[in-house]
Amino acid sequence: MANSGSGDSVVDRVVRVITAFPEGVNVLLLSELADRAALPPSTAHRLVRQLAGHGLLDIGPGGTVQLGLRLWELVNRNSPTLELRQAAMPFMEDIQQVLNQNVNLAVLDGREALFVERLSRRGSVANRAQVAGRMPVHLSSAGLVLMAGQPHTVQAEYLDGFVDPAGRLTAEQLRLQLGEAAHQGFAQLAGVVDPDTWGIAVPVMDRKKRTVAAIGVVIPLHEVRLQALVPALQTAARGIGRRLAESQSSPEQRD
Repeated sequence: MANSGSGDSVVDRVVRVITAFPEGVNVLLLSELADRAALPPSTAHRLVRQLAGHGLLDIGPGGTVQLGLRLWELVNRNSPTLELRQAAMPFMEDIQQVLNQNVNLAVLDGREALFVERLSRRGSVANRAQVAGRMPVHLSSAGLVLMAGQPHTVQAEYLDGFVDPAGRLTAEQLRLQLGEAAHQGFAQLAGVVDPDTWGIAVPVMDRKKRTVAAIGVVIPLHEVRLQALVPALQTAARGIGRRLAESQSSPEQRD
């Protein structure tokens, strides 16, 4: 790929254009998109037109640009989390019906929990976990249980570089939280993101007992019933793990 005068490649510039849309915003003026992507207007205009030609962006009236349906189609059709979401959805629906709570499904991506599915209960507490949204590991019960299930080398690297921007949590305190989550088989955080909510999550394991996801609930503080919530979540997590194992087995192995 040819480089620009600044040394970045065409791929670099395309990625900057696509990722310039902030969370919750799907329409930008071309001039604003160029600013957010740190590109000259002429370069942004050329790339936008080329991407629009492939359906990855849509050009609207008044110089507006939005992400195209083709991009959504490709992401959802080929997403590595598609199999996980399909396996998890029936169990997430069961959890929501039985417990009547917000339900989240997340995977670990670096130092963050990436939420890949969410079911919300009307009239319940705020659920800050958005589909395709991220939260730092230490700020979510899902993040804690995901990191607690990683090899010690991964945890050590994470803790060595950990700094809480708010200054409320030390690496040693976080290490103890991870150890507690690994020992108990679930993680819980009360009032961290929202003062009136409690997050509880358990690991989803594959057939090799590796933590591949986390399923959790976000509930009002006054509705916390660990003796009911944790077993229900663990039962769902085992069911998801079995579904994943079945989908990943060959036809010969299933016979």
